[in-house]
Amino acid sequence: MDAVTRIERALSAAIGLAEGPGCPPRLALAMRHAVFPKGARVRPRLCLAVAGACGDDAPALAEAAAASIELLHCASLVHDDLPCFDDAATRRGRPSVHAAHGEPLAVLAGDALIVLSFQLLARAAHQAPARLGALVAVIGDSVGVPRGIVAGQAWESEPRCDLAQYQREKTGSLFAAATAAGAAAAGADAAVWRLLGDRLGEAYQVADDLRDAVEDESEMGKPAGQDAAHHRPSAVLQYGLSGAIARLEDLAAEAVAAIPDCPGASALRAVILSETRRLLPRKLSVNAA
Repeated sequence: MDAVTRIERALSAAIGLAEGPGCPPRLALAMRHAVFPKGARVRPRLCLAVAGACGDDAPALAEAAAASIELLHCASLVHDDLPCFDDAATRRGRPSVHAAHGEPLAVLAGDALIVLSFQLLARAAHQAPARLGALVAVIGDSVGVPRGIVAGQAWESEPRCDLAQYQREKTGSLFAAATAAGAAAAGADAAVWRLLGDRLGEAYQVADDLRDAVEDESEMGKPAGQDAAHHRPSAVLQYGLSGAIARLEDLAAEAVAAIPDCPGASALRAVILSETRRLLPRKLSVNAA
C-alpha cells in the first residue's frame, strides 16, 4: 500500500472517532472540513518515508504518528486563519473553517484536532509500547513551548524576533517532528533525524514566503500578500527575492546532506530531492529558466 493511501486511511479513521456517538454534529463537520479534502500531506509522507528508511517494523504506529502530525498541522491552519491572526477567508481554495462554520467552532475544532492527535498515538501504542514515550515527547515538543508551533506563532506578537528562529518554530518544528517521529516509530534514534526536518521545514517556509510575495490567491488557494499586510517576519522581506531563492536552494542541499546513514538512505535521498525541486514557485522557475 502506498504512503498516501496509508495516510488517508489513518486520517479517515481518526475523524471517524470524532464523528462517533455523542459528538456535537457541527463540531464534527468543522473537524472534517479542516482535514479533508486532502492537502499535500508533506509532513506525514515524510514521516512514513523516514520510518521506511529505518525498517518500518511497526507500521500501525508509524501511520498513527504520521496522522497525528497531519492533524496537528491542520489544527495550526485552522487557528492561523482566525480573525485574531490572519483573518483568512479561504484555505486550500475554499472557505476557511471559521468562514464556513463560525469562529467558536473553528477554535474548538482546532483544539479537538490537537487532542485527537494524541488519542491516535495512545490507540496505536500496543504495537510497540516501549516506543510511545519517545513519540509523545517528539510530537508534543513540536507543538508546545518553548520551541514548537505555539511558540513560533507567539513570535508574531513580539516587537522583534530572529527570522530563522521564527521559521524553525512555526514551520520547521513539525517537519523535525515528522522525521524524528518516523525514526522513533521504527525503533531508531530520533535525535539524529531532527536536522533533516529542521532544514526541510525552513526550506518550506522560505518557499511559502516566496509564494506569498509573487503569487495571487487563485494560485495559492489562500490570501496572498499576508506577510507584508501583517508585518510578519519573511525571508523575502529580509533577503530580497533573489536572496530568498538562494536561501531556499542552500536549505534544500543541506536537507539532502543531513540524511543519516540507514538502510534506506539512497531511496530517501531521491524522495527529498524530488520534493525540494518542487518548492520554488512556478513563476520564479520560469523566470530563472
